[in-house]
Amino acid sequence: MRHVWFLLVPMLCLGPLWAQEEDGDDVSPYREMKTLARAVELIRQDYVDEDKTGYEELIYNALRGMLEELDPHSDFMDPKDFKGMQEDTRSEFGGLGVVVGMKNDRLTIVAPMEGTPGFRAGLLPGDVLLEIDGQSAEKMSLRDAVEKLRGEAGTSVKLVVGREGEPKSLPFDIEREVIKVPSVRGAKVLEGEGPRVGYVRVTQFSEPTGKEFARALNELEKQEIDGLVVDLRFNPGGLLGSAVEVAGEFLPGGALVAYTEGRSASAERRYLAPGKGRKPRGYPVAVLVNGSSASGAEIVAGALKDSGRALLVGETTFGKGSVQSVVSLPDGSAVRLTTAKYFTPGQQPIHEKGVMPHVVATMSAEDEARLLALRRQEDLPAGTKREELRPVDDVPLQRAVDALRGVLLHAKEGTDPTPSKEG
Repeated sequence: MRHVWFLLVPMLCLGPLWAQEEDGDDVSPYREMKTLARAVELIRQDYVDEDKTGYEELIYNALRGMLEELDPHSDFMDPKDFKGMQEDTRSEFGGLGVVVGMKNDRLTIVAPMEGTPGFRAGLLPGDVLLEIDGQSAEKMSLRDAVEKLRGEAGTSVKLVVGREGEPKSLPFDIEREVIKVPSVRGAKVLEGEGPRVGYVRVTQFSEPTGKEFARALNELEKQEIDGLVVDLRFNPGGLLGSAVEVAGEFLPGGALVAYTEGRSASAERRYLAPGKGRKPRGYPVAVLVNGSSASGAEIVAGALKDSGRALLVGETTFGKGSVQSVVSLPDGSAVRLTTAKYFTPGQQPIHEKGVMPHVVATMSAEDEARLLALRRQEDLPAGTKREELRPVDDVPLQRAVDALRGVLLHAKEGTDPTPSKEG
């Protein structure tokens, strides 16, 4: 099976170099290229530092500025950067295990992945990057920030972050690791009277996630669960194919999970649940989401919501649903360009909108931080002294369990056990 990173798809046709405006006038780049060429020559002739005026450097800088002005995910890669990106997609690399995005024009941690250095160090969703290795991150591009966070395993990176509710900035010194951690965790049958409700948490979508998720469900089904809570809170996404596999566990084979639309026909794609004709798992499902559920997590949540297959509980998701195409250029450089956006089966856009839950249930920032701290303790080696933490009042989980048990009790009285599809 060919896996595709959620923000990386095959090269798409970029269309002709000119078009026609509505009034019939030709629009071509050549008139404006004269302006660019004149500016380049002016810089080369008069700029005070001659060593900064090489043609390649000036044109590359112009391309970087042009792409960065479009959106945070489009950018220009010189030949060295492009080669490095290709190597990253083929091999392992060291990092902190945090997903970074732009929020309110600031570099913000979307979510730290469980079991990774960033998670263990105590980085939290919503932390704003202020400095990376002593360099201000205020005007740093998303691509540059990710490059600085990555590096050889065993090396360290110093961060300074701003956190809501904290009067002072917080310093971190974190050692990079090769990021390979289980993505399906915490599978169990929840305590309580009435119907038996299972619980499983998906922390990211990596290559083995689909198989790990299916195995976890099989084990829970051996314990005769009547319903299931799938926790996608703090899940920053990952491989699109794995997200489609997870959603496909609850949808008929061949059902629409998501689709993309862009300006060109080649940007339009449909993603279907695997195993055409396959029978899905039939028990009622609730999905937990919050503002740190992004990309692949939003694909799963949107598909199960629009199909009427699951009840969504929590908060509106992050809203990260765009497609970037990487197009190589003749000199070995490349352009990463946003060419399409993801939509749920019900034709709802994900990008910058997010997926809204059926049942709104929130947690305070303090409770979210304590919940993540409790999860960090799950990864501590046996015998390690654990910090004394108060139990967390996980309201969203309680609401999801109550809703499922209510649905199951109504089902015994002869009503439909699945949530109704919203119009």
